[in-house]
Amino acid sequence: MNVLLWALAIGPVLLAEALLARYEVMAYGARWRAPVTELPEGVPYARGAAPDSPPDAYLVYLDGIGKRRVRDSRDGGRLVKALITRAPGLRVLGQVQPYSPLADPLAERPVWSWLRRRIGVLLFLHNVMQIFVAADHRYRPLYNRAIGAQIATQLRLAGYWPGSGVPVVLLSYSGGAQVATGAVEGLHTGLRAPLLLITLGGFHNGANDLARAEHLHRLTSASDRIERVGTLMFPQRWRLLRGSGWNRARRAGKITVHRLDPATHVGPRSYISPTARVPDGRSHLDRTADTVTALIRAHRGAAARDAPSR
Repeated sequence: MNVLLWALAIGPVLLAEALLARYEVMAYGARWRAPVTELPEGVPYARGAAPDSPPDAYLVYLDGIGKRRVRDSRDGGRLVKALITRAPGLRVLGQVQPYSPLADPLAERPVWSWLRRRIGVLLFLHNVMQIFVAADHRYRPLYNRAIGAQIATQLRLAGYWPGSGVPVVLLSYSGGAQVATGAVEGLHTGLRAPLLLITLGGFHNGANDLARAEHLHRLTSASDRIERVGTLMFPQRWRLLRGSGWNRARRAGKITVHRLDPATHVGPRSYISPTARVPDGRSHLDRTADTVTALIRAHRGAAARDAPSR
């Protein structure tokens, strides 16, 4: 009986969320509303390396479903700060709204501010629904175009010059991987940027074409049940569907798996936990930041070696 009552209560909420999630991508496609480009006063377009000279790379952090504002992230910004400390040559953007094709922060909308104070779980349900809209074959091309354009705009405002050859790293957590993989084609077309993808517990359907990405590093753990659900529920992640974007990239040698056991997806033992420790004494946060930084440096080193001599 309790289960039935819960289903009756949550069912209409899920339906409403599904309709709202589709409305935003349709509003973008129909040009009913223009995407937001300006950031709130006092929020920089990028942090880290100064804009007066080309940085080592631009890093765009696409957070998981907890992303609700320009400023927030699931860990209070600790991962971004750790990356900037380790690699001061990076210019890091954390303001992109991966769950809003209109780049409109969810928690700053008046009605959502009211709901957040009373029914905070709705914010998470909204972003969950946006992931499935982004994965839906009917809306995926439009959603990809919207987020790709949003990222490209923010990169330009942060000082990126199209065609400059400066690498762009898309670091995504959880559902942010669906958005990151979908933005590849638009970023390559709009910025002609070398693209490196790093997914952290990536939850995505594997349908997006990764041909324009130079490489994808998949950071995962055997204890990450949420990521494992994604690999099971989306057929495009199965090896049997050889024609999916994910499997084409895998056969092309563009996907490398890195184990961060025993990290979990969320909680006190998550990939970005500052308290959980690995055998060498580092926190999970430190290990993740070290791994991401090392991957970026290795990629830049390989690109420098492969560059034609003059």
